Amino acid sequence: MTTFLSTIGISVLAAIAITTAANLCTTVYLHRALSHRALSVRFPAAFLFRAIIWLTTGIKPKEWVAVHRKHHAYTDVDGDPHSPILLGWWTVQKRNVLLYREAAQDPVNIAKYAKDIPDDKWDRMFFGHQKTGLLLGIAIIMVAIGPVAGLLAAFLHANFYLAANAAVNALGHHFGRRPYANNATNLQWLAFCTMGEGLHNNHHAAPSSPRLSHKWHQIDPGWWVIRSLSVLRLATVRFSDIRLTASAKTTTN
Repeated sequence: MTTFLSTIGISVLAAIAITTAANLCTTVYLHRALSHRALSVRFPAAFLFRAIIWLTTGIKPKEWVAVHRKHHAYTDVDGDPHSPILLGWWTVQKRNVLLYREAAQDPVNIAKYAKDIPDDKWDRMFFGHQKTGLLLGIAIIMVAIGPVAGLLAAFLHANFYLAANAAVNALGHHFGRRPYANNATNLQWLAFCTMGEGLHNNHHAAPSSPRLSHKWHQIDPGWWVIRSLSVLRLATVRFSDIRLTASAKTTTN
């Protein structure tokens, strides 16, 4: 029994660590750097981000970027790949992976929204092979903490990551505060889980900003990473202040 409980504990801790790393790479690299060009990342850090994303999620960056940019182009109107306003928040929470895949596998979306992210030699050698990355990532976990604990950690991580990112699209357009007049919401607890992404209302009000926290009490771990990369001269932010879109208006919520 003690060994069984120890295996579960190790698996849970490993899954949390892996999911945290995957979420940091998602918010800093896929979202803020590639999708919105809020910062530029130098090769050593960019390669590390790509490798972690490949090993922990199997996501192709240009597909993620295309889906997200389309979401901003058609936010909560016909054409949005995953709008809870159109589909219902519970539907988006349950089917977010399928909705993402449908949009990501549409060549028209890729050509229109990710034409600035062509495949390079690293994609052809490594990062373009999604299943290879996932299988290699699982193998690394199994070697690091044991086969049983590794498989359980991989299973938990997949569920943690998919549920949290689905929640940004589902809960983040339904529940929470709306300090700015858009349909997205702020959920600080979700921001903890997704390294800042839960401050979704702020993001839609200032999508080109690398910082998602607009108030002193809001916590955005992704911004801490960006600031650290800037100090190390591994990243350059477009601007560090909050620049709202012309349509962004504050509300009393």
